[in-house]
This record gives sequence, structure tokens and C-alpha cells, in this order.
Amino acid sequence: MNIATNHIPDRVTDTQSVILTGDRTTEPLHLGHYAGSLRNRVALQHSHRQYLLLADGQAMTDNAATPEKVASNVLEVALDYLAVGIDPELTTIAVQSSLPALAELTMLYMNHVTVSRLERNPTIKTEIQQRGFERDVPAGFLCYPVSQAADITAFKASLVPVGEDQAPMIEQTNEIVRRLNRLAGEPLLPEARALIPAVGRLPSIDGISKMSKSAGNAIPLSASPDEIRNAVRRMYTDPDHLTVSDPGKVEGNVVFTYLDAFSDDPGTVSDLKARYRRGGLGDMQVKNHLEEILQTLIWPIRERRARLADDPGEVMRMLRDGTDRARKVTQETLDDVRAALGLFHWT
Repeated sequence: MNIATNHIPDRVTDTQSVILTGDRTTEPLHLGHYAGSLRNRVALQHSHRQYLLLADGQAMTDNAATPEKVASNVLEVALDYLAVGIDPELTTIAVQSSLPALAELTMLYMNHVTVSRLERNPTIKTEIQQRGFERDVPAGFLCYPVSQAADITAFKASLVPVGEDQAPMIEQTNEIVRRLNRLAGEPLLPEARALIPAVGRLPSIDGISKMSKSAGNAIPLSASPDEIRNAVRRMYTDPDHLTVSDPGKVEGNVVFTYLDAFSDDPGTVSDLKARYRRGGLGDMQVKNHLEEILQTLIWPIRERRARLADDPGEVMRMLRDGTDRARKVTQETLDDVRAALGLFHWT
């Protein structure tokens, strides 16, 4: 299997908006990633210069005790990218930890943000609470927004597709950019804009906890037909909808949330909602409709992923090529920043 990567220029031009996005390599991706970002990335790669980071470095901020987990999932996430339609001829896919300029930019930027500002970041505050760190926050995790700022600016990205909960991270990036631009006395780095998808964060199938394959409450992009069927059967609906004739609630009903996200027939979904609300429509009928949609969606993704997984060496070559191109771009940005700030350099 040949994955060509010859058509992406090494240097960012001014004629295309640049997108930087990516995922932490902690587990294979699932339908939440697909709804929230992956399908948008597939579309955007045709109109923008897109860089996609396999964020293994950032994954280590709260997985330092299990580095093998982070490393093994680099290939898994790359397979998911390719399986959903990310084209390495249009999108540069790179491994974050193999881009040394990102680490140096992070070090420079850390001098332009305070600990108290990092602690006030709403995204970081929420994730610290979710992980139960309290005051035992790893320094790398607290500085995650600075690392993300380095990623975004290293590619001089102007658009960053993120969920609404990640918007504060983009604002913190722009604060650092404005400070550096003032120091440089020129528009050294562009500010970035958060590109928030119309579909919000997809709930887990239990409707309670954060979606995760390891927690068993997500549908992986490689899910088998039986896994899809079982997951849909377990989806949270309206606990007061005890019989078919009972009126049911659509709000907070995970099945209808997934129908909104994945059905390409909003008229039918609206009709199902109306029937469910007034009574006369059973949960199983709605779940059967959703299962049919998800089976159709995931089948080609699963098949492409399996074919790609048969030749991991070719996928690794694609990653190496993308990382080499990304290394050139990020090093150029680092050189620009060092020169503009008047930092020491060898003559």
C-alpha cells in the first residue's frame, strides 16, 4: 500500500489559511472525535494548509508513568486519521515529540505567562478537578496551554479546530502572541481563531462520564458490528419512558443526541422526536434507526483501517515524511522568533 506524500510544500505560504490541530495519543479515536473534529478536518484539508499533530508529548503530561501506552497509540491514532479520510498528500501528519523546536518555543513562552494565569485557565481548572490532582498538579500539565501555544504558533496557524471547552486555550495562546509581538515590535506571529464545530461535545453512551474507549462508554472508529449494536442498546434514554405509550424526553436523551450528530436526514429525526415526545414510539425503534446509521458510517472506516494496519511500515514512513516536513516549518518559526527577540546566536 503506497501512501504518497509528495505534494505538500515545505514552507507555509500566505495564500492559504493554516490550520493546526491534533490529538493526544492515549487511546484510539472514537465517534466523539469524529463528530467533534475529524470529519471537519477531512473537509478543511481541501481548502486550507492543514497540519495534524500526534500529540504524544502532551499526552505525557498526565501519563508519565505509562510511556509505553502513549508510544503505542501513535500508530493507532495515525491509522484512525487515515481511515476517516485524512489524506497525507493534503494534510501533514507529524509526531509532536520529534519536533524539537516545539520544546524550545515552549521554554521561551513560559517566561511570558504566570502560574496564576495558568491556574485561572477555565479548561485547566476543570481538567485538574476531573483528574483529582488538587495541589499535586504535574508541572507539565499546568503548562499544557503554553505547550499548545508553541504548537499553534510554530506552524503560524490562524485557525484551530477545537471544542467549545478548549476556547480558553486559544485565548491564552493569543495573549502570548500579543506579548511577543509587542516585544518584537512587529507582527511576528499571527493570532489564532478557534474554529468550533456546530456539533458540541458528544456525550458518552451512558450520558454521564467523559467518553473514553478504556472506560467502555465510547464507540471506537474500529468498532465491529456487534460492538456497535451493543453500545447502542446500552445508550441512556429517558428513564421515565417506561412504555411505548408514555411521552418521552428528547433533551438529555443520548440516542437523539447521536441522531442529531450523525443522521443526514434531519426531517426524519424531527419526526421521531415529535412522536417520542407525545408517546407512541419505543426506545428500541429509535435505537434500531440509530444503529443502522452508525453501522453504515463505521463500516468503510473499519475496513480502510484494517487494510492500513496490514502494512504498518508504510504508515510509519508516511509519519516520518510528515514529521520531516513539519520539522522544517517549526524550525523556521523558531529561528524567526529568536532573531526578532534578539536572542544569542552563533556568528
